[in-house]
Amino acid sequence: MGHSYGWEAEAAAQQARCTLAEAIHATPEEIVFTSGATEANNLAIKGVAEAYLNRGRHLITVQTEHSAVLEPCRYLQSLGFEVTYLPVRSDGVLDLAELKQALRPDTILVSDMAANIEIGVLDPLAEICAFCRSRQVLFDTDAAHAIGKIPLDVEAMNVDLMSMTAHKVYGPKGVGALYVRRRRPRVQLAPQLHGGGQERNLRSGTLCIPQIVGLAKAVELALSEQESAQQRLTNLRQRLWQQLSCLEGIQLNGHPTQRLPGCLNVSIQGVDGSALLLGLQPVVAISSGSACTSAKPSPSHVLTALGRSLELTYASIRFGIGRFNTVAEIDQVAQQVITTVQSLRQTPSANHIQPLSHSSKL
Repeated sequence: MGHSYGWEAEAAAQQARCTLAEAIHATPEEIVFTSGATEANNLAIKGVAEAYLNRGRHLITVQTEHSAVLEPCRYLQSLGFEVTYLPVRSDGVLDLAELKQALRPDTILVSDMAANIEIGVLDPLAEICAFCRSRQVLFDTDAAHAIGKIPLDVEAMNVDLMSMTAHKVYGPKGVGALYVRRRRPRVQLAPQLHGGGQERNLRSGTLCIPQIVGLAKAVELALSEQESAQQRLTNLRQRLWQQLSCLEGIQLNGHPTQRLPGCLNVSIQGVDGSALLLGLQPVVAISSGSACTSAKPSPSHVLTALGRSLELTYASIRFGIGRFNTVAEIDQVAQQVITTVQSLRQTPSANHIQPLSHSSKL
């Protein structure tokens, strides 16, 4: 029998579960708390593979997925599963015809992220999900970069599994959630963490209530301003691109409109990305590569999948425009980029290509 403090913690977790469920039009029982989207993706992909062994051993994902999806798939291949990695068009969008052609009688899962981490591209998920549902194949999506930024409705979209994380919506690091459909159809998952049986035996381990409450609050705040934020961030992104587009040899990476409001990824011909980032550091908070893959910097697999040359891949930078950015900051960054690029082009010796992937955040 528990005590009053335990009851209070349980009530807080349940309220957070209800908040997340409401955000994506699910039920509270379909929300499983995790340590983040990486764990949620692993639980979804490995959990389905193990639970549906008797139905098939073929999975489909996309070449531009995050490593938290690609690596579990590669691991499953080492166990004898087959995985098809679908290509994308030059604008980064998945062609539904490619998926239809790849689907097999033994396909058990299709995984396609809701919003791409590097280029912000949005695939037509509702159309993709409808096709998967018609073929009785489960559909999983990594929504770490979509939750709170674009509308998500697991019922209307026919999503079966959806990964989320807190820190992409200004919440605490180290907490996330996985939506697991329990109705029409009821998705079966094999747990990847065994122990005390928490989270309906799907994810054992004592829940970290402060982080869970922070996750729910962050999503709640993001949803409260989602519509206005979409328009504001889209305007800021377009303002930045309009100013940068005057640069000779600049190229937009990803679909021009079918993308997250605050994500802009560009390649600048003949300019080394690392040198450009160094020149921007006094103005912009910058890192080389994403935090998820910083331990092994390499050319962006996303840009490579778009057909970008190695030189253009190394000459790319990503701008993440967020809640607190202003028009003045956009103009300041645009001017700084233009000035730095012009300076680098005048001193070619300091502008040799370096093997790094780059991202920047306003």
